[in-house]
Amino acid sequence: MKMSAELTTRRHDSVHMRRQRDALLDVYREVYADRLANPFFTVERFWQRLEAYAARDGFSLVTGHVGDVLVGYTLGHTLPPDARWWNGFRGEIDHSLLDEDGRRTFAVNELMVLPEFRRRGYAHALHNALLHDRPEERATLLVRPDNIPARTAYLNWGWYKLGDLQPFDDAPVYEALIVKLNG
Repeated sequence: MKMSAELTTRRHDSVHMRRQRDALLDVYREVYADRLANPFFTVERFWQRLEAYAARDGFSLVTGHVGDVLVGYTLGHTLPPDARWWNGFRGEIDHSLLDEDGRRTFAVNELMVLPEFRRRGYAHALHNALLHDRPEERATLLVRPDNIPARTAYLNWGWYKLGDLQPFDDAPVYEALIVKLNG
């Protein structure tokens, strides 16, 4: 457990993720309130994705609390050799950058903070807690190009754009970002 000002972070495995289902989904509902009518962003579809992520090797969830209030969380897993993460990639790159061996890349699947707790450094603290001491050489994540605050934060934290990616046919097109880890 680590603290950042009044924020306390806690690391959890998949079992503890499931025990916090209602609280995690409450945060999701609030953060994604304007998108819940879109089939890709429904609460049920989100939980299905979380269950899939939690089944992967290297899964980790970091929650952030102010007192007893869950104010945000982030989670991810190690990309396996057969990762479909890069399916739908768009961009001119050396395609060896998309080859996964089960140890190379940690995928950050979610990072969210309740609106009333933003602009306090909590997202950065959650980000750092999740990536701290990861054994992988790099991390990747997807960010909507129109999510200017998140995109700007990631770029300021050392991430760079590899290309664009549409992970599912009904998903938005995201920017695929990469950062080198100290692992």
